[in-house]
Amino acid sequence: MNRVSYVWDASLDKQLDKIEQISDRSRLVNHLVAGYKLTSQLLILKNTEASDVEVASFHSTEYIDKLKSISSVQIDQEYDDDGDDEQEEYGLGYDCPVIDGIYDFVKAVVGSSITAARSLIDGSAHIAINWYGGWHHAQREEAKGFCYANDIVCAINTLRQKFPRVLYIDLDIHHGDGVENAFAFSQNVLTLSLHKYEVGYFPGSGAITDIGRGNGKFYSINVPLQDGIRDELYSTVFERVSTILFNAFEPDVIVVQCGCDSVVGDPLGTFNLTPKGIGSCVRKILAWAKPTLFLGGGGYNATNAARCWTYLTSLILNSEISSEIPDNRFFLKYGPGFELDISPGNRPDCNSTKDIENYIQTIKGKISRT
Repeated sequence: MNRVSYVWDASLDKQLDKIEQISDRSRLVNHLVAGYKLTSQLLILKNTEASDVEVASFHSTEYIDKLKSISSVQIDQEYDDDGDDEQEEYGLGYDCPVIDGIYDFVKAVVGSSITAARSLIDGSAHIAINWYGGWHHAQREEAKGFCYANDIVCAINTLRQKFPRVLYIDLDIHHGDGVENAFAFSQNVLTLSLHKYEVGYFPGSGAITDIGRGNGKFYSINVPLQDGIRDELYSTVFERVSTILFNAFEPDVIVVQCGCDSVVGDPLGTFNLTPKGIGSCVRKILAWAKPTLFLGGGGYNATNAARCWTYLTSLILNSEISSEIPDNRFFLKYGPGFELDISPGNRPDCNSTKDIENYIQTIKGKISRT
């Protein structure tokens, strides 16, 4: 069996608790993984904070300096009607408010994905898991969508020290705009994002016509989806599109953002997916047998995030686990059913098979031009 590394560090749990929307989530995930006794099969990695140079592999010096300069005194200050123009220029406000120790948070999160990536580079693992990572919205000099830094881009830049060609796959319900923008001009990183796309839905990008720029034209692939998609159709779309991309691009390494806000029950989600739908995509990726980095992402129903990522961890380990939640520190949070499985939602499926087929044929045409 391929060696699998797994980032788990109590200091990271404390850092992620600073984000109100996911407070305690990482602890639920890690303790459920441990409750299923999967940790004995994992190479547990302690986190190494990212250096300024590693953060600057993507983010601008100006943005980094701004994060460093923010004092804890500012946190308790209310924004006035005009707001802090300079902070808002860097996206610090609204969905990315100033948090205590903001740059320490950035170094920790970016470091976690680089730590996982280095286990692939040095060969200590063939697959790496970092459920702390996956902050895909952050731009070069702007926080966005709960994301203060783009650990994914920094990890990809690190991986490219050994692996020239990177296939990035984003399964979050929101478009992976930060990663796509970072590599929009590159032929060395091919990005694929499956996400909800409609007017007014964050971040508002990721149309089928968003294809990259300059030399990177046709190296950004988007599959825009509508409310209510179910496991079967989602899996079919992923199978067909990813096969086309993998065969054409021939990547050296895979990076996967497994945002589980696409799973039913998420307060920000509108799909009918279950972890098994996401799992079918993971099985496909594993079958490629390439070095692979699996990351977290969105997921604002903490117990469902724990269910989903624990299930994916078991798939990656090829280890069958019970549907009954095992005893663990957070056992009572899984009531009243205390089951791992999540039932599919019952929203109407607004996805047209004709539209999906047209998307796939359009993507085929684009890839033939790379």
